[in-house]
Amino acid sequence: MQPIRTFNVSPALPPRLEPLRKLAFNLHWDWNVETKELFRRLDRDLWESSRHNPVLMLGTISQKRLKEVAEDEGFVAQMERAAMQLDNYLSDRHWYRKSRSQQSECYAYFSAEFGLCDCLPIYSGGLGVLAGDHLKSASDLGLPLVGVGLLYQEGYFSQQLSADGWQQERYPINDFYNMPLHLERNPDGSELRIDVPFPGRTVYARVWRVQVGVVPLYLLDTNIEPNAEYDHNITDQLYGGDLDIRIHQEILLGIGGVRMLKALGLKPTVYHMNEGHSAFLSLERIRMLMEEEGLSYNEAKQVAISSNIFTTHTPVPAGIDKFSGEMILHYLGHYGDRFGLSKEEFLSVGRETPGDLAEPFSMIILAMNMASFVNGVAQLHGLVSRRMFHSLWKDFPLDEVPITAITNGVHARSCVSKPTQELYDRYLGPQWSDAAVDDPLWERVKSIPDEELWRNHERQRSEMVVFVREHMVRKLRDRSASPAEIAQAQEVLDPFALTIGFARRFATYKRATLFLRNLDRIKKILAGDKNRRVQFLFAGKAHPKDIPGKELIRNIVHFAREQGMSASVVFVPDYDIYVSRLMVAGCDVWLNTPRRPREASGTSGMKASMNGLPNLSVLDGWWDEADYVRTGWPIGHGEDYDDLAYQDDVESSALYDTIENEVVPLFYDRDEFGIPRKWIAKMKDAIRLNTPFFNTARMVRDYGMRGYFPASDRYFAMTANNYAPAKELSSWKRKVNENWYDIKIEAVDVSEPSQIMVGQTISVKARIDLNKLQPEDVQVELYQGSIDASGQIVNGIPVVMEHQGSDQQGISVYTSNILYSSSGLQGLSLRVLPKHKNVSSTFELGLMRWA
Repeated sequence: MQPIRTFNVSPALPPRLEPLRKLAFNLHWDWNVETKELFRRLDRDLWESSRHNPVLMLGTISQKRLKEVAEDEGFVAQMERAAMQLDNYLSDRHWYRKSRSQQSECYAYFSAEFGLCDCLPIYSGGLGVLAGDHLKSASDLGLPLVGVGLLYQEGYFSQQLSADGWQQERYPINDFYNMPLHLERNPDGSELRIDVPFPGRTVYARVWRVQVGVVPLYLLDTNIEPNAEYDHNITDQLYGGDLDIRIHQEILLGIGGVRMLKALGLKPTVYHMNEGHSAFLSLERIRMLMEEEGLSYNEAKQVAISSNIFTTHTPVPAGIDKFSGEMILHYLGHYGDRFGLSKEEFLSVGRETPGDLAEPFSMIILAMNMASFVNGVAQLHGLVSRRMFHSLWKDFPLDEVPITAITNGVHARSCVSKPTQELYDRYLGPQWSDAAVDDPLWERVKSIPDEELWRNHERQRSEMVVFVREHMVRKLRDRSASPAEIAQAQEVLDPFALTIGFARRFATYKRATLFLRNLDRIKKILAGDKNRRVQFLFAGKAHPKDIPGKELIRNIVHFAREQGMSASVVFVPDYDIYVSRLMVAGCDVWLNTPRRPREASGTSGMKASMNGLPNLSVLDGWWDEADYVRTGWPIGHGEDYDDLAYQDDVESSALYDTIENEVVPLFYDRDEFGIPRKWIAKMKDAIRLNTPFFNTARMVRDYGMRGYFPASDRYFAMTANNYAPAKELSSWKRKVNENWYDIKIEAVDVSEPSQIMVGQTISVKARIDLNKLQPEDVQVELYQGSIDASGQIVNGIPVVMEHQGSDQQGISVYTSNILYSSSGLQGLSLRVLPKHKNVSSTFELGLMRWA
């Protein structure tokens, strides 16, 4: 039945309780203990059944209960404290103001998913939760950042397991009007909408806002009239549908996101692409600069590049979004026409090899070509990325490929359990959650009484076990399971046993079933000494189309059932942020077994460390740069394998050995009071050494200092004086590109023979014909380092040569002195790079000329 009119009905609150509305609509409650406890106190059962959604609670709670709490002085006092804490938080963000003098900056952070809290299910896993934590820490630090994403009507799926252990997907409809969302409106009260052109039609989207502390997150929603039904589906499911839906989503995110920011009156000075999904934003930025500012294509492109930054999370080529050239031209060819580019020139911005007409269009290549700062998300991932994309900078030494790394982190106040936060507040002080690595407070971790830390952790484990049992019973009843299955679920897990947790996306490279590689050994571990019990708790979702990933889940369920170990090998269905927070607080060890080096970063182990859990992991992602001896155990020593079956044999054996010989003995080594002192020492090291570094407070500060601040400065530099610097730099780049390969290195004269001593000074003189370029257009460098077995210089060090003028033939002369600080076979070469005061680095043009 179609309504003749619709109404958005708001909760009716007694005037005394009006602060609850403000508290409910700002997600600060998700990481503020006082506010979260306030809503739980309002109605504990409704808090749980609403999926911890305070807006839905306020809309469904009885007026009788509201009247009761309005007259409860204790509740009102707690509410007023929470409201005061929010007001103080919103006005007290100092780090950015202390770090920057610019007052008109805005950093736009684009991501396909955001994992902020349990009641906003518009995320699938680590990428989204990282994006959510990024916004939270940006708010904590006071950055002028805005988030840009899509609002999915069905979000990511809800997971159910069949009786056979096979993953099944359900897509509950998100009721936006009962979520912590604000619908953005025009001054006349009408919905704010933007339009995005598609072939033969226009797609419209309205704008919703999530307030994340001081940071707004703006989300586009196409499920509106007058869009056709197909266009309604663009924002139906996260990572759902086919390739055609995917390109629609990425056009909406990138191009629609830029248009939305303009409609909101925002003028970003930096655009941050979190993964390649939003890379089309560069095309729209260029179009707008050309049409609104009268710039040429190259000038507009220069402005965009100077102020775009890109973060890649992809460690394997198979994970990159790619579209055929025909699909790109069908949907976006009009941009190439406006830019004055041929079809091949337009497609080349997204191709690794521009001349390869059969190569698909890569979103990551587009993002890299359109950014002045590119980073991976862990140091090892940065190296992997430099190897993956070395061909884009084929003349560069591998270690100079301009892809750096900013190691991921997690938001401490979001992932550390409430009792543990209160423990840290007591002994470390309230600033622990964003304290720097060198802050003396971290030494105070050692002062936390062992007994108190251990009893706190045991409570977390017990609460997790209770939740898992209740959660599994609910899920079993949902599928009408037998009474025997339900009774069995009520007894899973021993609240006193060593619990090894594994929770993440069920992709095959993560090897969730590595622990089953040798069934005899794992059964021995699980069925060992009854006084030294070991149990495993698993959670995670496979992508709906990932059949091998679903088989991993079923294999775990089958193993537990067939071996009679359903109480000690447990898979808890429907993994989400809430389940994750319980597991990283309640397990004893956090297990991670990816196939190195395919884990870009991983963040669940960071959350576990912050709660005091040692990690047991392959040396991949973030764990490769942690202190994996004092804060956990490594699996292997960072080896790479060609034979994957052999790798599984070796690493599974190492896993069993570590559990049997190190983990179990240490956990069950108790003193006369039942306290595992040595285990607690490892817990304290995990907290002390990992919390300050693997923290989004540190991560976002790094993005500010290394990414946002320099990119914003470049934006102001490029746009000054009616874009004069951008015009000049664009003209200079054209000149350099046209004349680069006419540079001739005529001679390199070295003063000393091939036999020299350590520390001996060597004078070098070079004659270089720059042709139509000037000495101020280039930087000439010597490149020195040791020689490897293949005859190449490795770990080279550049030394800038000084320009001495020109000789009688007009050839530029450069000189420098060098020396070698170590013996052995050493090498020397010479190279020429472009140089300009306004480029982000000498590597921006991707040009390098070697002798």
